[in-house]
Amino acid sequence: MARRLSMATRRELKQAVGERYRVAGRWERRQILDEFTRVTGYHRKHALRVLHRPFEPRPARPRKRIYDQAVRQALALLWEAADRICGKRLKALLPVLIESMERHGHLRLDPVVRSALLDISAATIDRLLRPVREASGRIRRRRWGLGTAVTQCVPVRTFDDWGEPPPGYCEADLVEHCGTEHEGSFVHSLTLTDIHSGWTECAALVIREQTLVVEGISLIRHQLPFALRGLDTDNDSAFMNETLQTYCREHQLEWTRSRAYRKNDQAWVEQKNGAVVRRLAGYGRLSGLTATAKSGPALPKCPAVCELLPALIQTGQQAARRFAGAPALSSAAYPLSTFAGLALCGRKWSKINCASGSLHSIPSRC
Repeated sequence: MARRLSMATRRELKQAVGERYRVAGRWERRQILDEFTRVTGYHRKHALRVLHRPFEPRPARPRKRIYDQAVRQALALLWEAADRICGKRLKALLPVLIESMERHGHLRLDPVVRSALLDISAATIDRLLRPVREASGRIRRRRWGLGTAVTQCVPVRTFDDWGEPPPGYCEADLVEHCGTEHEGSFVHSLTLTDIHSGWTECAALVIREQTLVVEGISLIRHQLPFALRGLDTDNDSAFMNETLQTYCREHQLEWTRSRAYRKNDQAWVEQKNGAVVRRLAGYGRLSGLTATAKSGPALPKCPAVCELLPALIQTGQQAARRFAGAPALSSAAYPLSTFAGLALCGRKWSKINCASGSLHSIPSRC
C-alpha cells in the first residue's frame, strides 16, 4: 500500500493527520497511529516522530544553473533552424546541424557554448525551450518549398468563374485505384473533362508521378477532337510542380487551380470520375504494370463511346445554351450526345478517335 503513495500525497497526509493526532486523546491517538502506519507503511516509531512534530516543508534548494543565457539563445536559434522539432530529435541533430551552420557561416559559437550544446540532454532541451514554445503558441512553422511557390503562381478559378468557355478548357483530376488500403504504389487514372461539351478522356498511370502526369496530359491532348486551350487542376503535388508549369508554358495552355478542399470547384471532372472511371475500373485495387496494361487500352475507349451515344435528353433551348452556337431545332425533347452537340456548333473536325475507328469531319449544320 505504501508504494502506491507519491511523495506529494505523503506530505499532505502528514500535515492533515498530524494536526488531528496532536489534539486527540490517548485512545484516539492509538487508532490514528494504527491507521497511519497501515496507509503509509512507516515503522511505528518513525510514524510517532512524524506525527508529533509539526510539518514544515523544506525550502527548495537553489539549483545551480549550468546553461546560461548564451546557451539558451543558441539553442532557440538551432531549434528554429530545425523547424521546431522535439527535444529528442533535436538532440540527435545538433552535432550535424551545428557543424553545417558553422561551415556555411550562419552560426558562430563560443567553444564553451558549443561544448554545452553537444552535452545537453533531450529533457533539458525541452525544459529550456518551454518558454520559447509558449511564447510562439506551439505552432510549427510551415515549410515554404517549391510546391508552395508554384501554387502561388497559379491563379484560382472557382466553379462560378467559367461562364461559357469555348471547347478546349478542361478540368483534370487523378482517381486512385487503391481499394481499401492506401499503402504502397497503385494505378491512378488521369481524367480530363471539357467544360463546354463534357467530352472526357482518360489515361492510366502506373504510379502517381509528375512526369507521368505530364505524359498522360500530352497523350490526351492529341486524342481530343479540339485543341486544348486551358487546364484546371486541384492543389495536388502531382499537378503543382515545375514539370507541369513548364509544359503549360511551352504549349501556351492557360493553367488555373481550384480552391483547397473545395471539390465543387471541379464539379465537371468529379462527376465523370464516378460516371466513367469508377463504372469501368470499379473500386478494387489495381497495381503494377500488368494492371496498367489491361486498364490502359480500355480507359480511352469508354469515354469516347459515352460521347458518341445519345446519353442526354435535352430540349432545343437547353442544347443551344450548353453548346454555344447550336440552333434550337425544336422545343421538344430529343436525344443529344456530346459529339452531336459539338457537331451542331458548326465546327469541322478532321478525325475523331473512337472505339470503332475514325469518324471523319461532319458538315456544318449551322
